[in-house]
Amino acid sequence: MDLFEKCYAFKEADIAREQGYYPYFHPIESGQGTKIIIDGKEMINIGSNNYLGLTSHPKLKEYAINAIKKYGTGCTGSRFLNGTLDYHIKLEEKLADFMGREAALMFSTGYQTNLGTISALIGKDDEVYIDREDHASIVDGCRMSFGKIVKYKHNDYKDLERILEKNNKDCGKLIVVDGLYSMGGDFADLDNLVPVAKKYNMKIMVDEAHSMGVYGKHGRGVTEELGYEEEVDLVMGTFSKSFASIGGFIAGKYKIIDYIKHKARSLIFSASLPPASLGVIEGALEIIQNEPERRERLLKIAERMRNEYKNLGFNIGNSVSPVIPIIIGDDYKTFKFWMLLGEYGVYANPVVSPAVPPNMSLIRTSYTATHTDEELDRILEAMKKAGKEAGII
Repeated sequence: MDLFEKCYAFKEADIAREQGYYPYFHPIESGQGTKIIIDGKEMINIGSNNYLGLTSHPKLKEYAINAIKKYGTGCTGSRFLNGTLDYHIKLEEKLADFMGREAALMFSTGYQTNLGTISALIGKDDEVYIDREDHASIVDGCRMSFGKIVKYKHNDYKDLERILEKNNKDCGKLIVVDGLYSMGGDFADLDNLVPVAKKYNMKIMVDEAHSMGVYGKHGRGVTEELGYEEEVDLVMGTFSKSFASIGGFIAGKYKIIDYIKHKARSLIFSASLPPASLGVIEGALEIIQNEPERRERLLKIAERMRNEYKNLGFNIGNSVSPVIPIIIGDDYKTFKFWMLLGEYGVYANPVVSPAVPPNMSLIRTSYTATHTDEELDRILEAMKKAGKEAGII
């Protein structure tokens, strides 16, 4: 059998392109603000993770330029060897202080953060427990480990406890959850998770990728918002969302972070974050700490849009956040709805299996602190028209 035979047999993308509903890899011809340009057409953007609206902030551009002037354009090596700048160390200290943790460690992407952290900690005699809706980077980090992987039903801690009661092995146990689930827009149920973890001597890691900068008094995420910072052992965050850059970090006790630093393959064998990205991260961290009105505005926008969608008759599932899914179920209807939204000047993301369970296809919408009321009105008008035309409402 020819190795590449499956590549030539893969037709799904070709069919979607021919029929005009291929939704992926569309080039954006502008910066990623509340409005973007695609194929020469200006559209209102509800498809990004630019939660605080910082991607075009003058301060962040200035920080990036100054970092390049001092350090150049790249580090040309791994953090383990020649790729650590004093700027990396300075930022990790600032992040640890921001998070109220002993130490923090930066990776070149959020995906690599979860991959490296989980695979470094979970050995062949350990167990890792994950929610069925955890992000792919968490799943892949578990697969890279040598430990036993156990999945439980989404946010169902009775199911988790049932599994633990049946197989309460005396070994190292880690439970990993998303603080804010990136497709459903709901929180991890830490109120129930924490007692179960304590009962079965489990350590807890929370991925705050979509909640960092958005939730909590200081912007530290859902763990802070729900009051469980003392109980959660490790907190992961990304820089590709509220921080308007690229990269990720893990924060916790010094000895744990030091161990990960020396064992995480995705850190040791990847080039380090470049100076421009570090500059943006530093600038964004200062804004997150000093401008809480941004997240206050974002949460007001999210509340309005959730209520408006419900009133129009859309199914938004259990969303409590600026991530608001329009759950449709049928793939064809989902793509049709997405195309109609584009025609009415709104850019969003169609999501089908395996990114969501079968028959749970949806349009993922997400909002930015800098969306204007006029833009929100136009989005709702487009949603109403497209929803009726597609037979969804």
